[in-house]
Amino acid sequence: MDANEYDLVVIGSGPAGQKGAICAAKMRKKVAIVDRKKTIGGVCVHTGTIPSKTLREAVLYLSGFRQRTFYGRGYVLKDRIAMSDLTFRAQSVMLREVEVIKAQLRRNYVTTLEGDALFIDPHTIEVKSDSGSQLVRGYHILIACGTRPAHSADIPIDGKRIFDSDQVHCLEEVPRDLVVVGAGIIGLEYASMFAALGVKVTLLDQRPILMDFVDREIVESLCFQLRQLGTVFRLGEKVVSVGLDDARDRVFAKLESGKNVQGQGLLYTIGRQANSDLLNIESTGIAPDARGKLQVNEHFQTAVPHIYAAGDVIGFPALASTSMEQGRLASCHMFGTPGKMPSNLIPYGIYTIPEISMVGYTEEQLTQKKIPYEVGLARYAELAKGQMLGDEQGMLKLIFDPDSLKLLGVHVIGDRAAEIVHIGQVVLTLGASIEYFRDAVFNYPTLAEAYKVAALDGLNKL
Repeated sequence: MDANEYDLVVIGSGPAGQKGAICAAKMRKKVAIVDRKKTIGGVCVHTGTIPSKTLREAVLYLSGFRQRTFYGRGYVLKDRIAMSDLTFRAQSVMLREVEVIKAQLRRNYVTTLEGDALFIDPHTIEVKSDSGSQLVRGYHILIACGTRPAHSADIPIDGKRIFDSDQVHCLEEVPRDLVVVGAGIIGLEYASMFAALGVKVTLLDQRPILMDFVDREIVESLCFQLRQLGTVFRLGEKVVSVGLDDARDRVFAKLESGKNVQGQGLLYTIGRQANSDLLNIESTGIAPDARGKLQVNEHFQTAVPHIYAAGDVIGFPALASTSMEQGRLASCHMFGTPGKMPSNLIPYGIYTIPEISMVGYTEEQLTQKKIPYEVGLARYAELAKGQMLGDEQGMLKLIFDPDSLKLLGVHVIGDRAAEIVHIGQVVLTLGASIEYFRDAVFNYPTLAEAYKVAALDGLNKL
């Protein structure tokens, strides 16, 4: 094999690209991964998952949010929280994460090529960098180039007063009041973080319902808790225009209904644009959709069988966790060990404040399918650990079959929801009944024992 020829060339070093490359390398394949020097680790490390979740931890710590149950609503750890206080923690985590990724790729003998990738033909990629360009050929190719915030020509994003989710970390100050346009997962996560800091948040979305794939009871609880923090919801409202009032140092959003919403800053989070438009992808015969997303089959193959795609570039659910698995499964299929991703058994973590996590069916899905079910509930207020953590609003909900008692879904809102959901995920994956939770011994005091409380609550209803 020529020095510039590889069994697999991966475009993008985010979660999908990393895991796809390492999986192929472990199968003794010759692998190269192409990415820009500044973006090793992808969106996940630099502008998405890692910085936003680290920012969330900094917000919870510095705002004293978790301690307010004990010390009163006015309790804060630091009186004036600057943006630099919040981003300081993120910078150190990001640097460490980049080093971990580079070490993993080195250890598995994956060649890292720094630069921009451009397709010349379906097997050949030009890698352009400041020091020149080189051609590489891949017998297989995995596109894991990720996404960026989608922009609109009508929204004058300047990165200071009007900004997208990538630019939050570059803000000079925490705005006193904030307008968030787009109440998807990213919009809700940032809205709740700023609300926890005491910022007056107005959330705008043209959809009448928030996160329609999440259990309604959980969403209602989130909305209630955000309203308690002063968040105003304007749903079913379309933004017509956005502008700056320089004289008053304000941003305004005009709505189709005639309303005028104002704030010191505006966060625009309406969807994501895939980076496939930067790859000269047309030369391969693949046609992306309007937002640059690529169509793939269950094995993550595009219309060109030797070219695979994984991660955010293929769309929903666009989670770091699912992207990792998609990249791994794409490599497995390329090199003869195919596997499958069970769509109903994927856990979701939504890092709002409070955090939300779920796996399996929702009540609404089961009602639509005409499948009978029963529900068991545990409230954090009933748990000693919930009291210790100061989370009195959290809850865990089990959905199960009333005849076989088989677990059908787990839904959690509250502190550490994304951690404890995995206990339910295991039981769901094994097809077991909620009697497991009744009979198991859980450490005390923990949030995990919510499973026992919820199972007993559900069994009492029969």
